[in-house]
Amino acid sequence: MRTALVTGSAGFIGFHLSRLLLDQGWRVVGVDSHNDYYDPALKSAREAWLTPHPQFRALRGTVETPGLLAGLFAAERPDAVIHLAAQAGVRHSIDNPGAYVRANLLGTFELLEAARAHPPAHLLLASTSSVYGANTAMPYRETDKADTQMSFYAATKKSTEAMAHSYAHLFGLPVTMLRFFTVYGPWGRPDMAPWLFTRAILDGSPIRVFNHGAMQRDFTYVADLVQGVARLIDAVPGGVPVGDFDSLSPVAPFRVVNIGNGAPVQLTDFIAAIETATGRTAIRDLQPMQPGDVPATWADTTLLTALTGQSPRTPVTTGVAAYVRWFVAHYGG
Repeated sequence: MRTALVTGSAGFIGFHLSRLLLDQGWRVVGVDSHNDYYDPALKSAREAWLTPHPQFRALRGTVETPGLLAGLFAAERPDAVIHLAAQAGVRHSIDNPGAYVRANLLGTFELLEAARAHPPAHLLLASTSSVYGANTAMPYRETDKADTQMSFYAATKKSTEAMAHSYAHLFGLPVTMLRFFTVYGPWGRPDMAPWLFTRAILDGSPIRVFNHGAMQRDFTYVADLVQGVARLIDAVPGGVPVGDFDSLSPVAPFRVVNIGNGAPVQLTDFIAAIETATGRTAIRDLQPMQPGDVPATWADTTLLTALTGQSPRTPVTTGVAAYVRWFVAHYGG
C-alpha cells in the first residue's frame, strides 16, 4: 500500500483529494493547522468525514513550524506528497501579507527541506492561475512567461514555483506544480464567490458583482480537479517532453501543469446558474474591479490531457446544482 502525505488535508481541495486517494486504496497522512482564516468548524466537519477511515491519519500543525514536516517525512516515508497547505485569497493578501510569507514561503521551504532529506517518488505542489497575472493572451499555457503577478498572493505562489525548481535541479526531486483555476463545489470555502453568492441569494441580500459583471473565470469543479491531481501522481516528470506544449524543465525533473475546465464562463452566467439551482433571483450590487484581481482566466489543458488522458469537463450548471444541494443540506436554505 502506498502512502500519500497531503498538507492542508482539512481544506477544501485537500479534503476532496484525501477522500479520493483513500477510495483508490492509498494510505493518507494529512496535516492541517485548522486556522481561523475562515470558520474552523467547516475544517473540522471535513476532517470528521476522513478520520473514521482506517487508512487515514490526521496531524494538527502549521507547515511552517521548523522540523514538523521533516519529522513527519522521516516517520512516514511517503511515496507521494501533495502540498496544498497555504494561505489563500487574493484580497486578504493586501491586508495581511505576513501570513502569506509564513505559510506560503516558509511553509514551502520546510516542505522542500523535508523532501530533500527523505525524497518521495513525486512531490506535487499547489500553485494558482493567478500567477499568469497581467497576461492577456488566452488560453493560458504553461509555457507562457508569467512574471507580472497582480497580487501578493500570486507573487508568493510564483515564488514557490521558483523555489521548488531549484530543489528539483539541485537535489533531483521530481516536482510538479499544479496551477489551479477557480475551483468550486461542495464543502467550498466561505470566503469564495460561490459561497457568498449562494448565501446572499438564499437570504434575499444583495451580492457584490465586481467589474460590473464583466468577468470571466475558468470555473473548475472540485471532483474533476482532484481526479486530475490523483492521475498526475504517477506522471513523474523526467525524460523527454510529451510535446512542444510541455513545460518540462530542461535542467530538472520539474514541470508546471494547468488544471482547469478549459472553458471560461461569464460571471453573470455563473450567477444565473445559482439562481436556477436556488429558484431565487439575485439582487446585484455592481462594483468596480477590485485591486489585485484580473478580468478573465482560461486554462489550456492540452498538457493535462496528454499526461492523464482526461481533463475537467463538468458543466457549470451541473456543478453549481450539486454545490447548492450541499449548501442547503449543510447550512439550511
